[in-house]
Amino acid sequence: MIKLSVFETLPGIRHGFMTRAGGVSEGIYDSLNCGLGSDDEPERVRENRRRVLKLADIPANTLLTAYQVHSPDVLVVEEEWRDGPRPKVDALVTRRSNIAIAASSADCVPILFADPEARVVGAAHAGWRGAVSGVLQATVKQMCALGARPERIRAGVGPCIGPASYEVGPEFPAPFLAQDPANARYFRPAQRDGHYMFDLESYVAAALEAMNLAEIEVAHRDTCAEAGTFFSYRRSVLRKEPDYGRHVSVIGLV
Repeated sequence: MIKLSVFETLPGIRHGFMTRAGGVSEGIYDSLNCGLGSDDEPERVRENRRRVLKLADIPANTLLTAYQVHSPDVLVVEEEWRDGPRPKVDALVTRRSNIAIAASSADCVPILFADPEARVVGAAHAGWRGAVSGVLQATVKQMCALGARPERIRAGVGPCIGPASYEVGPEFPAPFLAQDPANARYFRPAQRDGHYMFDLESYVAAALEAMNLAEIEVAHRDTCAEAGTFFSYRRSVLRKEPDYGRHVSVIGLV
């Protein structure tokens, strides 16, 4: 588990960005696979998710994750839910104690948020579609609706695919450049003609900085490059593996 100092001194808030270590899954899911949508054995996934709660030291009954659809949609969590259909959103926020909310990822960017004074926390999943369509801004807006204020919110950007690993095609920069021509700074030419290397992590960090939050910390860890530490969707595709594991990044009030 990776912890960021931006949250470590905040009273009553616990968090953790999980790696792939510390679980019971085997093979390509070795070992802390928390993906409910993976083809891993369900009981192993459930045991891994129970272990996450212990690792993060959050006294919740279950680990809450959404059915992520690369959207800007946010859900306010008022109570825990059990097995069954999960909400189709890409961010969760709550002001309830002893509820563990988390973002699932395997290259996309997990972002955790906390306003310690208002006691509101959030967990967002930002792939490129969610990031460019405003999931980060929507998460902060929903936190503020619960009493948070941007100038008090701390944000942590977790492990994700790094700019040295994220090659994209010639059509990819268009929505970013349409949003702001200055976004060209997140793209550099790749070895293949017409392709680019994209810095999603820096794009997300800049979007957070533009909201004038109290403090932002970035993990600077590349999930695709660090095979022994992280799961990676892109790496699994390059290796022609049938599936891939998912981490979770969790936060909760206690």
